[in-house]
Amino acid sequence: QVQLAESGGGLVQAGGSLRLSCAASGRTFSSDPMGWFRQPPGKEREFVAAITWSGSSTFYADSVKGRFTISRDNAKSTLYLQMNSLKPEDTAVYYCAGDPDGTYTDPVAWSYWGQGTQVTVSS
Repeated sequence: QVQLAESGGGLVQAGGSLRLSCAASGRTFSSDPMGWFRQPPGKEREFVAAITWSGSSTFYADSVKGRFTISRDNAKSTLYLQMNSLKPEDTAVYYCAGDPDGTYTDPVAWSYWGQGTQVTVSS
């Protein structure tokens, strides 16, 4: 079993940047695809980005493409999400997740989750 802990959220003005981290404990992190999801207030959880176990391939939601970058450091068992040019509509609780079995954009496909970190973007 892998446990995940997100950090790096906070309050930022529109146009600003934040870097989220997701620290993993457990033996399977380096072999699992990983992803980021977010849940805006009053809305369902939505896919943000995913990365293969090696980091060689990445995938993004259209809404964040060109602004967000997902990366990982398997030696440190840590997943990252660099968020630039933030917009008020990026306000959400951000979750990291691991080991999808199915469509990676579907939250149901992912096996384990962190507790989330709040990102608030003011206009």
